[in-house]
Amino acid sequence: MLAGALVIINRNMASEDVKELTDSNFEADILKAEGPALVDFWASWCGPCKQIAPSVEALASEYKGKVTFGKLNVDDHQAVPQKYGIRSLPTILVFKDGEVVGQIVGAVPQSKIEAEIKKHL
Repeated sequence: MLAGALVIINRNMASEDVKELTDSNFEADILKAEGPALVDFWASWCGPCKQIAPSVEALASEYKGKVTFGKLNVDDHQAVPQKYGIRSLPTILVFKDGEVVGQIVGAVPQSKIEAEIKKHL
């Protein structure tokens, strides 16, 4: 039973292809990233966040080296979400050259997230 719970928890945390973002590393890892960067703003209590987590992971693997992927837990780090006006979860922002160039709010199919990424490659 405990192993199953760990799998669920790990789906929402950063992986090898998805950086765990904080208020401290956001600028260096996202705003100064070369090429597009996708940030998944999430919380552990958010059901729709859990729904899109596998899609974000899959896309991070598929676009490795082309797009920087990160996840920011809004409960643990509040300055960045406040700066970007994050009011609903999940929210995905796409950055390019330090600027927001795309936004998706809510649980959406993986194809919609991928279409947003492709616009900025």
